[in-house]
Amino acid sequence: MSRHLTSKAGLGRFSLFSFLCLVFLILAVSQPGISIAQVDTFEFETQEQQKRFRALSDELRCPMCQNTSLSGSTGGVAEDLRREVHRMIMEGMSDEQIEQFMYERYGDFIFYKPRLKPETILLWFGPLLFFLIGAIVLVGIWRKAKRMDAEPVVVTGESKNRLDALIAEHGRSKAAAENPNE
Repeated sequence: MSRHLTSKAGLGRFSLFSFLCLVFLILAVSQPGISIAQVDTFEFETQEQQKRFRALSDELRCPMCQNTSLSGSTGGVAEDLRREVHRMIMEGMSDEQIEQFMYERYGDFIFYKPRLKPETILLWFGPLLFFLIGAIVLVGIWRKAKRMDAEPVVVTGESKNRLDALIAEHGRSKAAAENPNE
């Protein structure tokens, strides 16, 4: 009888495992965006053109996906922009000319590393500025705490009388709490 129960428990575990594997397989097959990579078949005359295309596609951001490069995006806009970059490379345009074209069309957003200019100063140096402000505040707090620890505590006559009264009151309330019958 115990052998029969053991085999049923093992069968239950096996069917649960099979069920989980089946669910995982269905989810993996039904998510084409995860399992299918973007493939573009662009023809280049030289290896250098292909390297430039890859570098530009990695440096430019997809305007639709917002946090994905052109080479990593499967969106239609990214496909169009990759086609446009390929066309400009094949026409002999320099990387600077291609970047300028993209900037005029999409603004600073198209670059993962925006150009350094007055409008982007805070974007480039803002984190450093906030770090420095935080460091100055922390040093100020640390110095003030260190000064407070170094100062001796002086208790005047009036303060001593108030402290003695508070201690006595606390002692009476503690004694009353310990002996509720009195």
